[in-house]
Amino acid sequence: MSDDLVTQLADGIREQKRAAVARAITLVESTKPAHREQARALLTALAETHSAADSSAVRVGISGVPGVGKSTFIEALGTLLTSQGHKVGVLAVDPSSVRTGGSVLGDKTRMARLSVDPHAFIRPSPSAGTLGGVARATVQAMTVLEAAGYDVILVETVGVGQSEVTVAGMVDTFLFLTIANTGDQLQGIKKGILEITDVVTVNKADPEDEARAQQARAAARELSGALRLVRGKGEWVPPVVTASGLTGHDVSGVWEQVLAHRAHLGEAGLHAKRAEQQLEFTWALVRDELDQRLRHSPGVRAIRDEIRTTVLSGELPATVAADRLLAAYDAPE
Repeated sequence: MSDDLVTQLADGIREQKRAAVARAITLVESTKPAHREQARALLTALAETHSAADSSAVRVGISGVPGVGKSTFIEALGTLLTSQGHKVGVLAVDPSSVRTGGSVLGDKTRMARLSVDPHAFIRPSPSAGTLGGVARATVQAMTVLEAAGYDVILVETVGVGQSEVTVAGMVDTFLFLTIANTGDQLQGIKKGILEITDVVTVNKADPEDEARAQQARAAARELSGALRLVRGKGEWVPPVVTASGLTGHDVSGVWEQVLAHRAHLGEAGLHAKRAEQQLEFTWALVRDELDQRLRHSPGVRAIRDEIRTTVLSGELPATVAADRLLAAYDAPE
């Protein structure tokens, strides 16, 4: 891709052309060295008219326990927002695609209504094999979408643990979805998730199913108590609300809580949070770039198969193997 084509692509994004947006996201997700260089050039061009730190877009991370109905909820929320005049971008982070390096989510199938909405853009976003890949590909895809006029960005994570922490570090508000069940409502929810959560929603609370609605309200009360224990005095205590992604019941109430959290941050707080995220993203880019350089190092390639064989056979301890790989990387070419 020449400099002229990078300029054309940047112009197409600013003109809100979907084809240009899709092509740009494909470019920033690529791990090929030439594409990474072109992606940097593109993002630099976009930065001339669009600052990621000062963007007015609302960035929301969404996660939840298995079977919680994230896709149904995101479709309901996205459809509500587009009906209110917003442009919504959905990025789905899939750390489970490490083996293939591609996404396996099929969100356009699971969000059939939202995927054909002209004011929405859905993109399964592969992790590129590492959490560093999540940070690089997803944050840059967010930048592309915001430069194209999308004012709400929803980032879904299907992973658990560290991937959720990674996503929480690139959004303004982290929304955790859960469901009521017959057992302990806190079962399967790690304390670390509650520590990074800004809004909690008990999904599948259909008011027409009174038994389920009561279970949802009970779960909300239990979670509210747990969150008060997790959060320190004076901190934002995440509100726990109930909603139904399937019927759309009170999804608007969830959005109101997202906006309430944003108001709590205030303009200065939001700017400071995003500035910290940009600093952390800087280091994530450095780590990701070092990982790529290590993988493409001629010295490392020369001994990689030998190292693999000797480690698998037990002849070489991992510590010694790591030292040899680093020595091969540091050796002058």
